[in-house]
Amino acid sequence: MSNQVRVRYAPSPTGEPHVGNIRTALFNWLFARHMSGTFIVRIEDTDVARLMDGALESILDALRWLGLDWDEGPDVGGDYGPYVQSQRLELYQQAADELVNKGHAYRCYCLPQRLQEMRQEQTERKEPPGYDRLCREINEAERASREAQGTSWVVRFRMPLDGETTFHDLVKGEITFANQNMDDFVILKSDGYPTYHLANVVDDTRMEISHILRADEWVSSTPKHVLMYDALGYARPLFAH
Repeated sequence: MSNQVRVRYAPSPTGEPHVGNIRTALFNWLFARHMSGTFIVRIEDTDVARLMDGALESILDALRWLGLDWDEGPDVGGDYGPYVQSQRLELYQQAADELVNKGHAYRCYCLPQRLQEMRQEQTERKEPPGYDRLCREINEAERASREAQGTSWVVRFRMPLDGETTFHDLVKGEITFANQNMDDFVILKSDGYPTYHLANVVDDTRMEISHILRADEWVSSTPKHVLMYDALGYARPLFAH
């Protein structure tokens, strides 16, 4: 990873920008300018169902109004583009395929109806919601049969069933999560678009992001990302929540 500070503000164009979004942008911009680094704007538009017309323009206009200029982004270019995730789908597919081939991920053929019924039963039993790993160990013959029938699938990350995942946070110090409390989360959806988890790991690596500064709400997602960095052989960036 480059020794230069490279940080990013990565909004989703799913609505108008709000104070929480801009607070994150401000921290990243200030840190980049203080360290003579690079401030990047990357548009995360992979949640297709929630995209809103005009949201991207509102986000960029808000940054300009506040005087937060960016060094790389969708309208100014840069050496690490494109800076819109929907234009980078091939990269996420390659990463998902690599994880599957290495045994770190698998295709899941469970239909939405089954998943909904599973969650309802878990709620009734007062259990934490999570995927029951039905497709985790099905054999190749069963996989071939499902695909021959045209069954849609997603790709799930194969979480360790025991042990712990620890990472260092520049604000909070060492943080540890028990792996058994995290389910096999989706990294690639049936429409070919990545989830936040996969897209961020791939893009932050390829864009050589040195520091990830983001809100507290993403702390619980970080062990998932750390495990994906390791599984793909990527260097971990520094985290600050």
